[in-house]
Amino acid sequence: MEKEKEIKKTGTLGSIRIADEVVSIIAGLAATEVEGIAGMSGGIAGGIAEMLGRKNFAKGVKVEVGEKEAAVDLYIIVKYGVRIPDIALAAQENVKQAIETMTGLSVVEVNVHVQGVGFPEDENHEDEVRVR
Repeated sequence: MEKEKEIKKTGTLGSIRIADEVVSIIAGLAATEVEGIAGMSGGIAGGIAEMLGRKNFAKGVKVEVGEKEAAVDLYIIVKYGVRIPDIALAAQENVKQAIETMTGLSVVEVNVHVQGVGFPEDENHEDEVRVR
């Protein structure tokens, strides 16, 4: 099994290790806080984006972590009716700030991949057949 990559910082008192999984969870939490994001996408299975629940925040997030820098890819599903560029920019800023604040890493890029559009459940009633 492949050894999990970690961020390691050495100080006078010892070393601090932050696993890549932790950076992924921070990014996932920060992304789902943005109003207009319906959820994170786990990838495309059979051409359909699979929307994941809020329990596993590392899904839908790919991170590449160096010693001092990090790059993040977010795979999101947006709510219907929102302006996608605005949501993507808000997600980029929120993820960058969260990772830099919590880990001390410098985030060099946050790439947002919109995998789908989530529709509200309430609007399905309009499509029902009317009985006369």
